[in-house]
Formats: sequence, C-alpha cells, structure tokens
Amino acid sequence: MSTLRQIAFYGKGGIGKSTTSQNTLAALAEMGQKILIVGCDPKADSTRLILHAKAQDTVLSLAAEAGSVEDLEIEDVMKIGFRDIRCVESGGPEPGVGCAGRGVITSINFLEENGAYDGVDYVSYDVLGDVVCGGFAMPIRENKAQEIYIVMSGEMMAMYAANNISKGILKYASSGGVRLGGLICNERKTDKELELAEALAGKLGTKLIHFVPRDNVVQHAELRRMTVIEYDPNCKQAGEYRQLAEKVHNNAGKGVIPTPITMDELEDMLMEFGIMTKEDESIVGKAASAA
Repeated sequence: MSTLRQIAFYGKGGIGKSTTSQNTLAALAEMGQKILIVGCDPKADSTRLILHAKAQDTVLSLAAEAGSVEDLEIEDVMKIGFRDIRCVESGGPEPGVGCAGRGVITSINFLEENGAYDGVDYVSYDVLGDVVCGGFAMPIRENKAQEIYIVMSGEMMAMYAANNISKGILKYASSGGVRLGGLICNERKTDKELELAEALAGKLGTKLIHFVPRDNVVQHAELRRMTVIEYDPNCKQAGEYRQLAEKVHNNAGKGVIPTPITMDELEDMLMEFGIMTKEDESIVGKAASAA
C-alpha cells in the first residue's frame, strides 16, 4: 500500500497558487493518484477548477446552518470532481469576525474522524497567502502537511513571502516532520526571473522544482472554471503541469529543513542580479522599518 503524502501549497496572495496547485493535482490524478484537496483559504476557491463551480459550500458555513460540525455528514462537505478528486473547503468567518484559521482546524479534525483520508495517495492543503500564524499554520504545526511547496515569482514581495514561509517551516521542523519540498516559480515575466528563483532556492537550501511559463491558455481555462489539463489536454502548458506533477511525485522524502535569509541578504541578492540599485535600498529600508 502506498504511503499517504500530505502536501501543502503556500505562497503570496495573488501569485497563482490555487491555479498551480489544482493543475498539478489534476495531472497527478491523471497519473492514477487518488487525491483529496482541503482548501484552507477563506475565499474557498481551492477546488473551483476541479469542481467547475464558483465556490464550494464550506465546512464552516454548513456547520453554522446545521448547528455544529458534529451534525454534518461527510457527504455534505465532500464533493467529487475531475478524475474523482475529492474536494473540501474549510471556509472562514465573515471578514473582521473571528479567526479564519479556526475553520482549518475544525475541518481537518472532522475529515480525519469521518474517513475522508481513507484510500487516498495525496492530501493537498491550499493555504492562504503567506500567513503562517494561528490556524493557517495548522497543516504545518499539527504535523499534517509533511511537504511544503512554495509558489513564487521573480517579484520581490513574492520572494519575501517565500522566505517568510520558510521561517515558518523552520520553526516547526524540529518538533515535527514538516519539510520544504521546493519552490515553484509561476512566471510573471520579470527580469532574470529564472535565475532569481534558482538563486533563492539555493539560499533556502532547497531546489526550484519547476519554472511554469506564463501562457494565456491558463486564463481561458479559468474562465470556464477548468484546469488546463482538462480544458486543453494536448497544449504545451498542460505538458508543463504534467512535468511539475511528475517532479512532485518523484520528490517523496527529499524535502529539506530550509535556511531562511535576512531581508538584507534578499536585497543583496536583488542588487547582485541588477534588479535593485543602491539608490532603491534606502526606500526599501524605510518601508521595511515602517512595516
């Protein structure tokens, strides 16, 4: 029997994390892997391309309607999508009310207790932005997600977020089995993007798993609420996601404890590549100290 792999996709908000994760998981399902997606983002958009739905009903909203999470059945919260991928969205409270992380904790416990993890090869957690506090750190902190993949780009804030997430992984690595599986660069066509992504991976002590080129077919597929794998299976971009899925699949047990760098080191790296000049440095410094 194959060992259950619990992976998580983290990354700065708006980086294309949910798109990248759903296309990768669709490609893994195509390879015959049995997948469960646990959406941990209050936007509840981690499963929309797999289910062809705007947004799935979430565990928290259904629990609120039913009275409590104990009143739910697994069939209420788990939907089956493309290639029999099991899909669940944790959900979150209304903006400004309560801790959104609570939904993640409630969902994972409910799913485990009700057999959602039975018979699957992969459980994938899609986690909000670069937030590694409270409930959003739950997949890492509770030793659920063992392999973290960080979706980033050559933009400074995406790299800053990747470094921050690495700090979160480092914090929990000693007490649990969580490891950094690697970086996935979702191309934004910024200067020297591939070189920067590889350099950052090197600094963090990990590897660049795959460089996903930018292609408009991704947007075309998304407008139809589909993964590229399903929408245009023979296109070049579908091949890129299949390569990424293969690399993730062959990466079992190869994760590392990351070596995060300081903000100064990150800026030095950008200067080294000519992305940021000395004159910019004072602006960044002021912004960082004000944050």
